[in-house]
Amino acid sequence: MTVAEETEVTLEVGQRTELPALPDPAGPHREREMHAILEIGVRGPSGAPHATPAPGTGSALAEVLIVDTSRSMLHPPAKLHAAKDATAAAVRMLPFGTAFAVLAGRFDATVVHPGPGRQVLAVARPGEREAAERAVRLLDADGGTAIGAWLDLARRLLKDQPAPVKHVLLLTDGRNEHDHRSRRPLETVLDACAGQFVCDAWGIGDDWDAELLLAITRRLHGRARAVRRESELTAAYEELIAGLLGTAVPELRIRLTPTTPGTVIRQVKQVVPNEQELQPVPAGPGGRAAEYVTRAWGDEVRHFQVVLTADPAGRESGEELQLAAVEIVVPGVRRPLRLPPPRPILVRWTDDPLDASRQHPGVRRHELYQRASAAVAQAYRAWLRGADGRETADRELARALALAAELGDAQLLGALRLIESAPGSGRIRPGLKDVDWQHLILSSALTTPPEPPSGEDRRGPSGAGRGGAVGERGQAAGVAGAAGPAGSAAGRPVAPGSGGPRSGDGGGEAVAGVGAGGTGRGGAVPGGAGRGGAGLVDASLAGSGPGGEDPADADPAGPGPDYAAPDHAAPGGARPGGRSADRAGTPGSPGPGGVRAAGADAAPRPGAAPPVRPDGLIECPECRWLGPADSVYCGGDCGRLLRGASA
Repeated sequence: MTVAEETEVTLEVGQRTELPALPDPAGPHREREMHAILEIGVRGPSGAPHATPAPGTGSALAEVLIVDTSRSMLHPPAKLHAAKDATAAAVRMLPFGTAFAVLAGRFDATVVHPGPGRQVLAVARPGEREAAERAVRLLDADGGTAIGAWLDLARRLLKDQPAPVKHVLLLTDGRNEHDHRSRRPLETVLDACAGQFVCDAWGIGDDWDAELLLAITRRLHGRARAVRRESELTAAYEELIAGLLGTAVPELRIRLTPTTPGTVIRQVKQVVPNEQELQPVPAGPGGRAAEYVTRAWGDEVRHFQVVLTADPAGRESGEELQLAAVEIVVPGVRRPLRLPPPRPILVRWTDDPLDASRQHPGVRRHELYQRASAAVAQAYRAWLRGADGRETADRELARALALAAELGDAQLLGALRLIESAPGSGRIRPGLKDVDWQHLILSSALTTPPEPPSGEDRRGPSGAGRGGAVGERGQAAGVAGAAGPAGSAAGRPVAPGSGGPRSGDGGGEAVAGVGAGGTGRGGAVPGGAGRGGAGLVDASLAGSGPGGEDPADADPAGPGPDYAAPDHAAPGGARPGGRSADRAGTPGSPGPGGVRAAGADAAPRPGAAPPVRPDGLIECPECRWLGPADSVYCGGDCGRLLRGASA
């Protein structure tokens, strides 16, 4: 068996290892939380679709297609026609032997194919596909919308299916207005469906609810999407089914094992390509480890955020210890698979408040996405109030634009531009429809990692040449105690040489890891000129921009194609030919980090950033949060803009 014929799973851990050894007398000890970003990639062998089952192993996919056939689908009739065309196209793509069903959703759900009252799935064969398509073409619309009933029937149909990939594709044009008529409300149904199948939910028409689609897909490990024109649905369905047939790993589990006394797993969630909370499942005897299930992986990379709390009692400052071991488990795999070695999550207790306050760029990036999504939601709620909310809506739109610019997310910037009245105005466009906001809410829920430096692959085999791909610390195999739970010494320090030498590359502290997983170089701390690494390091956030430029000046991504931002004055002088990553607006925006839009009185007005204290931190004038000097927004409860806000 050659490497090219294997499915490969990669794992990298990115983190800032410093935590404060002394408690903060001013408030809760949130700074004792260790946040780590896991970058997990799956790469299947080239050739035939991965989901094609081996002889005698049964169907690799069980698919349920749910079509909204409520009365609103006839207004206009193009919605129902598009739903029929897309569903028929999806059925035609199902490989021979695939278990499937088509459901119609109204006040309740009925089986369109293989037929009403049937509690088993059909099996895709030429005649069976043709019969399903005929049944779909006869669909008519009437009644209301009760999505809980639809998903509950899908759950019952899929319950006993042995296929490794169980998937539901839900289409609706409306809101869950008749949930009260169901025997089981949607929230109860989602509890029953969680872990049973993956659900992708699509909106069509002008009256669907983005928050509803997101609530469903976050619980059922899918993605929420929508089409702006009915004619786009068939191509979208074909692309989605093709992706399902390319599933390389039906189920992947993240196993976390605390290895230091006092370490507690607080949270694990997916943060790229969208946010999904993961719940632990039993991980075998012993009780120390917990596993977190993720499903339906194609050739892709996802990021996960792990939050641990740790206890410094009895530990010396300056010594790196292993808090937990991270492993990848793939149960029931039917093909050759290469898994990465376990990786450590580390901690170094420090008395330096500046070291303890720094965030890993991946953690910071997710916080910015959360704030951008919240700004969009607040702008929408204000817009619903009409003239009374116009000023708030404009202010929140400007805030979302500034955050999207700082993230360098061209897709989100483009979606925001569709809402803005004119580029750089920072004002809501007149004549918007509610559906325009629903599309924006979906766009703001999507997340992307920072782009790797030019010429670098985010997901090279075994991490070779990517060492910094997950942040300042390229943690490869070879760190003491990282061999997994069975061989870990609780709280054992990193052995000299096992995790690589301590380095001052680029003026910042780094750890180089050399082991079975590849070679890794850490990135520099702010002010350094070293490489921040591909993947999770954003030079504009980590302060590792070319030539040692200030973090607020770094602009690795540049403006997106739909966001032609003009030049701005950078701290210390003008910066011709570029823009700062934390600014959006028009020429002449004064002051560092100004977000003022021309003529937009509601946008945040520029002003001096809080002064840097002798200990290298800045203090939020609103809630007294202390953070790094390059912070653009407050990391405390108020979340206010620090650069460009009134001090």
